[in-house]
Amino acid sequence: MTDALGEALHLLRMSGTFYCRNELSEPWGLTMPDMTDCLWFHVLTSGRCEVEVDGAVTVLAPGDVLLVPGGQGHRLFSGKAESPLVTTLPHTFETDNYAILRHGGGGEVTHLVCGAVRFDDPAAKHLVAVLPQTLYVRQADDMRATIDLMAAEARYLRPGGEAVITRLADVLVIQTIRSWLTHDPAARTGWLGALQDQQIGQALALIHRDPAQPWTVERLAQQTAMSRSAFAARFTDLVGEPAMRYVTRWRMHVAVNRLQDRDRTVSEVARGLGYESEAAFSRAFKRVVGVSPGQSRAG
Repeated sequence: MTDALGEALHLLRMSGTFYCRNELSEPWGLTMPDMTDCLWFHVLTSGRCEVEVDGAVTVLAPGDVLLVPGGQGHRLFSGKAESPLVTTLPHTFETDNYAILRHGGGGEVTHLVCGAVRFDDPAAKHLVAVLPQTLYVRQADDMRATIDLMAAEARYLRPGGEAVITRLADVLVIQTIRSWLTHDPAARTGWLGALQDQQIGQALALIHRDPAQPWTVERLAQQTAMSRSAFAARFTDLVGEPAMRYVTRWRMHVAVNRLQDRDRTVSEVARGLGYESEAAFSRAFKRVVGVSPGQSRAG
Protein backbone atom coordinates (compact mmCIF):
# COMPACT_ATOMS: atom_id res chain seq x y z
CA MET A 1 0.00 0.00 0.00
CA THR A 2 1.61 3.30 -1.11
CA ASP A 3 2.17 6.28 1.17
CA ALA A 4 -0.69 8.21 -0.46
CA LEU A 5 -3.28 5.52 0.23
CA GLY A 6 -1.85 4.81 3.67
CA GLU A 7 -2.06 8.50 4.52
CA ALA A 8 -5.66 8.70 3.31
CA LEU A 9 -6.53 5.80 5.63
CA HIS A 10 -4.60 7.44 8.45
CA LEU A 11 -6.77 10.53 8.02
CA LEU A 12 -10.00 8.56 8.49
CA ARG A 13 -10.59 10.15 11.87
CA MET A 14 -14.27 10.09 12.60
CA SER A 15 -16.47 12.49 14.48
CA GLY A 16 -19.28 10.30 15.73
CA THR A 17 -22.73 11.64 15.00
CA PHE A 18 -24.69 8.73 16.48
CA TYR A 19 -23.97 5.25 17.81
CA CYS A 20 -26.64 2.77 18.86
CA ARG A 21 -26.59 -0.69 20.44
CA ASN A 22 -29.75 -2.48 19.32
CA GLU A 23 -31.58 -5.38 20.98
CA LEU A 24 -34.14 -6.39 18.36
CA SER A 25 -36.64 -9.23 18.85
CA GLU A 26 -38.23 -11.00 15.88
CA PRO A 27 -40.02 -9.92 13.85
CA TRP A 28 -38.58 -6.43 13.61
CA GLY A 29 -37.79 -3.69 11.12
CA LEU A 30 -36.10 -0.28 11.17
CA THR A 31 -35.68 2.48 8.61
CA MET A 32 -32.48 4.50 8.83
CA PRO A 33 -32.81 8.14 7.71
CA ASP A 34 -30.93 9.75 4.85
CA MET A 35 -27.72 11.36 6.21
CA THR A 36 -25.82 12.38 3.10
CA ASP A 37 -22.88 13.94 4.96
CA CYS A 38 -22.28 10.76 6.99
CA LEU A 39 -21.32 7.12 6.61
CA TRP A 40 -23.67 4.52 8.08
CA PHE A 41 -22.22 1.31 9.51
CA HIS A 42 -23.85 -1.87 10.87
CA VAL A 43 -22.13 -4.67 12.77
CA LEU A 44 -24.18 -7.81 13.47
CA THR A 45 -22.91 -9.46 16.66
CA SER A 46 -25.67 -12.08 17.05
CA GLY A 47 -28.91 -13.13 15.36
CA ARG A 48 -29.99 -12.33 11.83
CA CYS A 49 -30.45 -9.14 9.83
CA GLU A 50 -31.24 -8.16 6.27
CA VAL A 51 -30.29 -4.75 4.88
CA GLU A 52 -32.13 -3.22 1.93
CA VAL A 53 -30.46 -0.32 0.09
CA ASP A 54 -32.17 0.93 -3.09
CA GLY A 55 -33.99 -2.38 -3.49
CA ALA A 56 -30.86 -4.54 -3.14
CA VAL A 57 -30.93 -6.83 -0.09
CA THR A 58 -27.87 -8.12 1.78
CA VAL A 59 -28.29 -10.87 4.38
CA LEU A 60 -25.94 -10.43 7.33
CA ALA A 61 -24.66 -13.21 9.58
CA PRO A 62 -23.00 -12.71 12.98
CA GLY A 63 -19.58 -11.17 12.51
CA ASP A 64 -20.53 -9.39 9.26
CA VAL A 65 -20.03 -5.67 8.73
CA LEU A 66 -21.86 -3.47 6.23
CA LEU A 67 -21.17 0.18 5.42
CA VAL A 68 -23.38 2.62 3.52
CA PRO A 69 -20.68 5.20 2.69
CA GLY A 70 -23.01 7.76 1.11
CA GLY A 71 -25.27 7.86 4.16
CA GLN A 72 -28.43 7.24 2.15
CA GLY A 73 -31.56 6.01 3.86
CA HIS A 74 -32.10 2.23 4.03
CA ARG A 75 -34.03 -0.49 5.82
CA LEU A 76 -32.93 -3.15 8.34
CA PHE A 77 -35.28 -6.04 9.11
CA SER A 78 -35.76 -9.66 10.10
CA GLY A 79 -39.11 -11.27 9.42
CA LYS A 80 -42.28 -9.53 8.29
CA ALA A 81 -42.77 -6.40 10.36
CA GLU A 82 -43.30 -2.69 9.95
CA SER A 83 -40.08 -0.67 9.59
CA PRO A 84 -40.59 2.62 11.43
CA LEU A 85 -38.05 5.41 11.13
CA VAL A 86 -35.49 4.68 13.83
CA THR A 87 -35.58 8.28 15.08
CA THR A 88 -39.28 7.90 16.01
CA LEU A 89 -38.63 5.01 18.43
CA PRO A 90 -37.83 5.48 22.13
CA HIS A 91 -34.11 5.16 22.91
CA THR A 92 -32.26 4.98 26.20
CA PHE A 93 -29.47 7.54 25.88
CA GLU A 94 -26.27 6.71 27.76
CA THR A 95 -24.52 9.83 26.39
CA ASP A 96 -25.50 12.56 23.93
CA ASN A 97 -24.47 10.44 20.95
CA TYR A 98 -24.79 6.87 22.24
CA ALA A 99 -28.10 5.10 22.79
CA ILE A 100 -29.61 1.68 23.41
CA LEU A 101 -32.67 0.66 21.38
CA ARG A 102 -34.95 -2.25 22.31
CA HIS A 103 -37.58 -2.98 19.71
CA GLY A 104 -39.48 -5.81 18.04
CA GLY A 105 -42.12 -8.47 18.33
CA GLY A 106 -40.79 -10.45 21.30
CA GLY A 107 -39.14 -13.40 19.51
CA GLU A 108 -35.50 -14.39 19.10
CA VAL A 109 -33.15 -11.49 19.83
CA THR A 110 -30.67 -9.94 17.40
CA HIS A 111 -27.82 -7.76 18.65
CA LEU A 112 -26.72 -5.09 16.22
CA VAL A 113 -24.41 -2.11 16.60
CA CYS A 114 -25.15 0.79 14.24
CA GLY A 115 -23.77 4.24 13.78
CA ALA A 116 -23.44 7.29 11.59
CA VAL A 117 -20.03 8.99 11.47
CA ARG A 118 -18.52 12.01 9.71
CA PHE A 119 -15.04 12.54 8.33
CA ASP A 120 -13.44 15.96 8.51
CA ASP A 121 -10.17 15.76 6.54
CA PRO A 122 -10.56 16.44 2.77
CA ALA A 123 -8.54 13.34 1.83
CA ALA A 124 -10.72 11.18 4.06
CA LYS A 125 -13.91 12.70 2.65
CA HIS A 126 -12.70 12.11 -0.89
CA LEU A 127 -11.79 8.51 -0.10
CA VAL A 128 -15.24 7.84 1.35
CA ALA A 129 -16.93 9.58 -1.60
CA VAL A 130 -15.44 7.14 -4.12
CA LEU A 131 -16.45 4.01 -2.20
CA PRO A 132 -19.29 1.86 -3.62
CA GLN A 133 -22.91 2.31 -2.56
CA THR A 134 -22.56 -0.46 0.01
CA LEU A 135 -19.42 -2.08 1.35
CA TYR A 136 -19.91 -5.54 2.81
CA VAL A 137 -17.32 -7.68 4.61
CA ARG A 138 -18.27 -11.21 5.68
CA GLN A 139 -16.61 -12.49 8.85
CA ALA A 140 -13.11 -11.32 7.92
CA ASP A 141 -10.39 -13.08 9.91
CA ASP A 142 -8.34 -9.90 10.31
CA MET A 143 -11.36 -8.19 11.89
CA ARG A 144 -12.43 -11.08 14.13
CA ALA A 145 -10.76 -9.82 17.32
CA THR A 146 -12.40 -6.39 17.01
CA ILE A 147 -15.83 -7.89 16.32
CA ASP A 148 -15.52 -10.34 19.23
CA LEU A 149 -14.68 -7.47 21.58
CA MET A 150 -17.64 -5.48 20.30
CA ALA A 151 -19.95 -8.48 20.70
CA ALA A 152 -18.86 -8.93 24.31
CA GLU A 153 -19.50 -5.25 25.07
CA ALA A 154 -22.88 -5.31 23.30
CA ARG A 155 -23.98 -8.40 25.23
CA TYR A 156 -23.45 -6.95 28.69
CA LEU A 157 -24.09 -3.40 29.83
CA ARG A 158 -20.97 -2.51 31.80
CA PRO A 159 -19.56 0.82 33.00
CA GLY A 160 -17.81 2.58 30.15
CA GLY A 161 -19.34 0.21 27.60
CA GLU A 162 -20.42 3.05 25.33
CA ALA A 163 -16.84 4.39 25.16
CA VAL A 164 -15.48 0.95 24.26
CA ILE A 165 -18.13 0.27 21.59
CA THR A 166 -17.76 3.66 19.89
CA ARG A 167 -13.97 3.28 19.68
CA LEU A 168 -14.22 -0.28 18.41
CA ALA A 169 -16.80 0.85 15.83
CA ASP A 170 -14.40 3.47 14.50
CA VAL A 171 -11.66 0.84 14.19
CA LEU A 172 -14.05 -1.53 12.39
CA VAL A 173 -15.03 1.11 9.85
CA ILE A 174 -11.38 1.65 8.95
CA GLN A 175 -10.69 -2.11 8.85
CA THR A 176 -13.68 -2.63 6.55
CA ILE A 177 -12.54 0.07 4.13
CA ARG A 178 -8.98 -1.28 4.20
CA SER A 179 -10.22 -4.81 3.50
CA TRP A 180 -12.18 -3.59 0.48
CA LEU A 181 -9.21 -1.60 -0.82
CA THR A 182 -7.02 -4.69 -0.52
CA HIS A 183 -9.33 -7.27 -2.10
CA ASP A 184 -11.74 -5.60 -4.55
CA PRO A 185 -10.50 -4.98 -8.13
CA ALA A 186 -12.66 -1.82 -8.24
CA ALA A 187 -10.27 -0.26 -5.72
CA ARG A 188 -7.51 -0.33 -8.34
CA THR A 189 -9.20 2.06 -10.75
CA GLY A 190 -9.71 5.84 -10.87
CA TRP A 191 -8.48 8.02 -8.01
CA LEU A 192 -8.01 5.02 -5.74
CA GLY A 193 -5.88 3.29 -8.35
CA ALA A 194 -3.85 6.46 -8.78
CA LEU A 195 -3.17 6.56 -5.03
CA GLN A 196 -1.70 3.08 -5.32
CA ASP A 197 0.53 3.90 -8.30
CA GLN A 198 4.16 4.27 -7.18
CA GLN A 199 4.86 7.54 -8.96
CA ILE A 200 1.45 9.22 -9.30
CA GLY A 201 0.59 8.15 -5.76
CA GLN A 202 3.74 9.93 -4.59
CA ALA A 203 2.66 13.10 -6.41
CA LEU A 204 -0.82 12.93 -4.88
CA ALA A 205 0.67 12.48 -1.42
CA LEU A 206 2.82 15.60 -1.92
CA ILE A 207 -0.20 17.65 -3.01
CA HIS A 208 -2.32 16.39 -0.11
CA ARG A 209 0.39 17.02 2.49
CA ASP A 210 1.13 20.58 1.41
CA PRO A 211 -1.40 22.06 -1.04
CA ALA A 212 0.01 25.57 -0.48
CA GLN A 213 3.27 24.73 -2.23
CA PRO A 214 3.71 26.43 -5.63
CA TRP A 215 3.26 23.17 -7.48
CA THR A 216 3.89 22.96 -11.21
CA VAL A 217 3.84 20.00 -13.56
CA GLU A 218 7.61 20.30 -13.86
CA ARG A 219 8.15 20.26 -10.11
CA LEU A 220 5.85 17.30 -9.51
CA ALA A 221 7.53 15.41 -12.36
CA GLN A 222 10.95 16.05 -10.80
CA GLN A 223 9.72 14.82 -7.42
CA THR A 224 8.59 11.54 -8.99
CA ALA A 225 11.67 11.12 -11.21
CA MET A 226 9.65 11.31 -14.42
CA SER A 227 9.87 13.48 -17.49
CA ARG A 228 7.36 16.32 -17.67
CA SER A 229 5.48 14.84 -20.62
CA ALA A 230 5.36 11.30 -19.21
CA PHE A 231 4.20 12.55 -15.82
CA ALA A 232 1.50 14.81 -17.29
CA ALA A 233 0.12 12.01 -19.48
CA ARG A 234 0.17 9.38 -16.73
CA PHE A 235 -1.39 11.69 -14.15
CA THR A 236 -4.28 12.59 -16.45
CA ASP A 237 -4.77 8.96 -17.47
CA LEU A 238 -4.95 7.66 -13.88
CA VAL A 239 -6.60 10.55 -12.04
CA GLY A 240 -8.94 11.62 -14.82
CA GLU A 241 -7.88 15.27 -14.98
CA PRO A 242 -4.64 17.26 -15.55
CA ALA A 243 -2.32 17.69 -12.60
CA MET A 244 -2.73 21.45 -12.15
CA ARG A 245 -6.52 21.24 -12.32
CA TYR A 246 -6.32 18.61 -9.59
CA VAL A 247 -4.05 20.85 -7.49
CA THR A 248 -6.56 23.70 -7.71
CA ARG A 249 -9.52 21.46 -6.97
CA TRP A 250 -7.73 19.91 -4.01
CA ARG A 251 -6.92 23.35 -2.58
CA MET A 252 -10.62 24.17 -2.78
CA HIS A 253 -11.52 20.92 -0.96
CA VAL A 254 -9.18 22.00 1.82
CA ALA A 255 -10.56 25.55 1.72
CA VAL A 256 -14.16 24.37 2.19
CA ASN A 257 -13.04 22.53 5.31
CA ARG A 258 -11.01 25.42 6.69
CA LEU A 259 -13.77 27.94 6.09
CA GLN A 260 -15.89 26.12 8.66
CA ASP A 261 -13.54 27.57 11.28
CA ARG A 262 -15.16 30.95 11.95
CA ASP A 263 -11.99 32.26 13.56
CA ARG A 264 -10.19 32.17 10.20
CA THR A 265 -10.81 34.98 7.75
CA VAL A 266 -11.15 34.30 4.03
CA SER A 267 -7.87 36.13 3.55
CA GLU A 268 -6.12 33.82 6.02
CA VAL A 269 -7.49 30.75 4.28
CA ALA A 270 -6.32 32.13 0.94
CA ARG A 271 -2.79 32.80 2.19
CA GLY A 272 -2.66 29.40 3.87
CA LEU A 273 -3.27 27.78 0.49
CA GLY A 274 -0.62 29.75 -1.38
CA TYR A 275 -2.74 32.54 -2.89
CA GLU A 276 -1.19 35.99 -2.83
CA SER A 277 -4.54 37.75 -3.00
CA GLU A 278 -7.99 37.07 -1.65
CA ALA A 279 -9.48 38.01 -5.01
CA ALA A 280 -7.51 35.34 -6.89
CA PHE A 281 -8.48 32.76 -4.30
CA SER A 282 -12.17 33.77 -4.42
CA ARG A 283 -12.23 33.46 -8.23
CA ALA A 284 -10.72 29.98 -8.09
CA PHE A 285 -13.04 28.97 -5.25
CA LYS A 286 -16.19 30.05 -7.09
CA ARG A 287 -15.03 28.37 -10.30
CA VAL A 288 -14.50 25.03 -8.54
CA VAL A 289 -17.12 25.04 -5.76
CA GLY A 290 -19.81 27.08 -7.53
CA VAL A 291 -20.34 29.65 -4.77
CA SER A 292 -18.18 32.32 -3.16
CA PRO A 293 -16.14 31.57 -0.01
CA GLY A 294 -18.55 33.68 2.02
CA GLN A 295 -21.58 31.78 0.69
CA SER A 296 -19.87 28.47 1.43
CA ARG A 297 -19.23 29.55 5.01
CA ALA A 298 -22.82 30.77 5.42
CA GLY A 299 -24.13 27.45 4.13
